Amino acid sequence: MTSRHITTALAALLTAYGMITAVARAEVFELAAGPDLVGQSQFIHSKYADTFIDLGRLHNLGYEELRAANPEVDPWLPGEGTGIVLPTEYVLPRVERDGIVINLAEYRVYYFYGAEGQSYVATLPASIGRMDWETPLGTTSVAAKVHRPTWYPPESVRLEYAAEGRKLDREIPPGPENPLGDYALRLSLAGYLIHGTNKPAGVGMRVTHGCIRLFPEDIEWLYTKVGVATPVQFINQPVKFGWKGNELYLEVHPELADADAAGKSVMTLLTEEYVFATQESEAEADWELIADTFREKTGIPVRVGVRRGRVSSLAQNSGNPSD
Repeated sequence: MTSRHITTALAALLTAYGMITAVARAEVFELAAGPDLVGQSQFIHSKYADTFIDLGRLHNLGYEELRAANPEVDPWLPGEGTGIVLPTEYVLPRVERDGIVINLAEYRVYYFYGAEGQSYVATLPASIGRMDWETPLGTTSVAAKVHRPTWYPPESVRLEYAAEGRKLDREIPPGPENPLGDYALRLSLAGYLIHGTNKPAGVGMRVTHGCIRLFPEDIEWLYTKVGVATPVQFINQPVKFGWKGNELYLEVHPELADADAAGKSVMTLLTEEYVFATQESEAEADWELIADTFREKTGIPVRVGVRRGRVSSLAQNSGNPSD
């Protein structure tokens, strides 16, 4: 049993006895040479009172990724005994594996780190900027680390509050009313932060004014690991191909409204990502399965091909989470 599974089992036990209501922890994986996938998808049965908000907090998942992985399930009242897929397997983004990477399309942060020949990746769910306050793409870095930050709302946010009949002070001190939570990483991109929250129910949604919002437990963990000048990349990759041994996997997320991947159509991106993934090793690909995966956009990695010359096991796939 991995440390993550131990944490999850302990959380479930404590929850059952009413000692805690939820827990979230960054998932950490050692990066071995070769595989582009980390983690493993899981399947659970819900309790009567569960919601996707509760399950997300317990299993380190965001609301939108749970909804995409379980399109037939009511996110607010799944019901007793309903089968739910936990999308806890990830194709790593095609990007330089250094520092913090935020893939907006999957509402998820990756943190690549390590030393002395040991490298790791941690992954955790995030909220991103809403449609009228989009989180920008590009590269920046951590400019400062702030414990118990004070929030100085920009004038645009104060005007928005005023238009809704709400008052917002020019300065919000640390405490339970501060939406930044207890920890913040200020970026060299002026006005943007990676921070905690006093409203964790919104993690994994498109609800911020452009900043990246994490569960309180996750930002505390990340804060202790990250140093000033750590590189930060904002990317938008709804389509990800990756190899696991001799098998090719595809993970597809819904495209963000009013956003694209560097101005390309997602179909063009699908083709380009496939070409890149197979440039050093050709694949026997099931294009019907690729089309189905692209259409369904569950965010779950699906085995869609094998290295050319290998015996295919695609008939055993059926589009289900990998085993």
